[in-house]
Amino acid sequence: MYGSLAAGANVLGALAVVSRARWSVRALDNMVALAAGFMMAVVVVEIFPEAILRGGPDAAVIALAGYMLVHLTQHTLVKHFHFGEETHHVTEAVSVSALIGLMMHTIVDGVAIASGFGVSATVGTLIFVAVLLHKFPEGLAISSLFLAAGASRRRALLAAAALGGATIIGVALTDGVPALTTHGLALSAGVTLYVAASNLVPEFQAKHDWRLPLSFFVGSALFFVARAVAS
Repeated sequence: MYGSLAAGANVLGALAVVSRARWSVRALDNMVALAAGFMMAVVVVEIFPEAILRGGPDAAVIALAGYMLVHLTQHTLVKHFHFGEETHHVTEAVSVSALIGLMMHTIVDGVAIASGFGVSATVGTLIFVAVLLHKFPEGLAISSLFLAAGASRRRALLAAAALGGATIIGVALTDGVPALTTHGLALSAGVTLYVAASNLVPEFQAKHDWRLPLSFFVGSALFFVARAVAS
């Protein structure tokens, strides 16, 4: 159920682009900053400690591998990707490679949700919220990238739906793959850290708007509020 809700947020992000609905760039920037703050708090306070308890010293190595994997698939093999609406023309190869790269990390989003609920309902809920917060801008980004490559609105929407489907696959794989049962949280820690610190933070860091760093700190504070409520 939680995986499906997260997947639905990918599609909602795409609908904001393909329907040509009015939406606020400033609101998106604040959402990205809020999501980054919440995700940073979740990964440091919840996911890393639980991953080490479950996987031992190997968890740190696997977390590092997860971080490196996202960098490889999103910013080494793929030369052009960022969270937010794409306004420049790109080639079809760029859009497809970005989709493949993003699907690698959205599978881990599903692993993170399932692994979190394997620890406790509280941890699972907090990880779900962290995943959910960046799903809308993620769906918006991939759909706008496909449109910038000349794809139809239908294909742009299907690209976001593919990301959602990959999240559900990640949930399903977690119980069936023993390595993910043990080390799924560690892998999720590295991937979540990359998305928060290396993808989302740079999106608003260079923008001269005091509300964006404020949203980042509010997002981190909201984690502790949500943690207290969920406990």
